[in-house]
Amino acid sequence: MKWSPKLRTLRRGIRLATRIVKARIDRPAARPASPDAEIPAQSSIDSSRLVEFNGFGDNPGRLRMRAYLPPRTAGNPLVVLLHGCGQDAAVFAQDSGWIALADRLHIPLILPEQAEANNAGRCFQWFQPAETARDHGEAGSIAEMVRAATIRLGSDPHRIFVVGLSAGGAMAAALLAAYPDLFAAGAAVAGLPVGSARSGIQAMLRMAAACPDQSPEASAASARANAPAGFTGPWPRLSVWQGEADTTVAPENATLLATQWCTLQGLTMEESDEQLRHGVRHRMWPGDTDRRVELWSLPHLPHGYPVGTRVVTPGHFVEQAPVDATAEIARFFGLD
Repeated sequence: MKWSPKLRTLRRGIRLATRIVKARIDRPAARPASPDAEIPAQSSIDSSRLVEFNGFGDNPGRLRMRAYLPPRTAGNPLVVLLHGCGQDAAVFAQDSGWIALADRLHIPLILPEQAEANNAGRCFQWFQPAETARDHGEAGSIAEMVRAATIRLGSDPHRIFVVGLSAGGAMAAALLAAYPDLFAAGAAVAGLPVGSARSGIQAMLRMAAACPDQSPEASAASARANAPAGFTGPWPRLSVWQGEADTTVAPENATLLATQWCTLQGLTMEESDEQLRHGVRHRMWPGDTDRRVELWSLPHLPHGYPVGTRVVTPGHFVEQAPVDATAEIARFFGLD
């Protein structure tokens, strides 16, 4: 029996949904999300620097706000780190190398955490328009966290950045679209284009198979629709990361996200410079000295965050790779 392309995509989406549900059932019970909860033993986080922010402002998305605060942070940049489905925000910050970088550069980390009451898989809901609209839902909660932290910590308001993995990566891109006046740049690892899905079912379909039919101009318009009324730029810069062996998020989504962001920046895909490092393809727009958009394609990376050659804990969605995403993203942001 022959299947049409749409039916094949639907089958892939159903299989993906089944894998996610099975992983949800099979994984150990989640740690209670209470302010007094302990960090798992495998993490070496300095718990005295991991703090809970209560009453940070409006919280329409009902998210938990945690932060990692190294010493002497006043006047320094601020980084928001968004975990993937089912991850603990602080453990992801540790495993990905962001806590080590925060300690070295005295950069505070804001660690929003999703709740099971919002999403059974504890995924940021990048696919729900009500959760990504400016000053609404989860996007509104994260923006409130940033505003509160900037004031309380004395952070540089011109150097605020957001990084995310998977659902967190897609939400990071959505935040850049909704708050281009708040964030200077961002990074999406295994993320998806802004506006590529408007429901849970569409999200599964787009994760299983990217949708290349939309023109770059239409894709950019989807992102532009979330920006403040009358916003004309400049748009935040974006670093895109994708494993070509990813069977959870179709790798073509990374190219579509880079295309969407290049179009917002007034660039074309043909304007890129390209390098090959240890088999990893690195494309840059418009060039190495003034990068507005970049795309890293890792040939053997499955669904996860690339951490270079560091030893990683199995099952935490961090993976060894020829390049370290945290180091390269920090360089792209101008932090290191």
